[in-house]
Amino acid sequence: MGGVDRALVGVGATPVERGVGYGTGAAGAGIAVAGLPAGLAPWAYGLVALVAFDLFGGAAVNATATAKRQFHAPHRTTRHHLAFVAAHGQPFLLALAVPALAWSTAAAVYALALAGAVAVTAAPAAARRPAAFGVTVLAIAATPTTPPEVAWLAPVLYVKLLLGHLLPEDAPESHG
Repeated sequence: MGGVDRALVGVGATPVERGVGYGTGAAGAGIAVAGLPAGLAPWAYGLVALVAFDLFGGAAVNATATAKRQFHAPHRTTRHHLAFVAAHGQPFLLALAVPALAWSTAAAVYALALAGAVAVTAAPAAARRPAAFGVTVLAIAATPTTPPEVAWLAPVLYVKLLLGHLLPEDAPESHG
């Protein structure tokens, strides 16, 4: 479990960080599965649980000091951050598992997350934090209506990536 644990919560995560990350992930998976309709294929419930565990848990983990040190180390670049966001194709996995989620909606959620990440990383360092919050609320508002069974998808994905992953622990000093 050591390698998996390090991949999920980061190298050197504290017991509290692990507990919050895994606890949030498990609770999110439970909420997501409880909201699904009856009659889906068994694999669909498992896939939704896995995606929800990753997104909910990742939103909490990405806010930890351990994750901030890992993702914002001196060698990490904008390219690393954008690649991390681009790798989050979970909306498409959910469209595969939940027939009510249109592929076009999944594509819109993915595109809004990626466009938001481009906007946040392009912002000057002193404006990055307010830009991330602004882009996040705009992305939530611009997201097409999602079916109730996956209503959590867009806001949780945007929080995980745009607020959690892209923002460093300490805000740069503003002089203006």
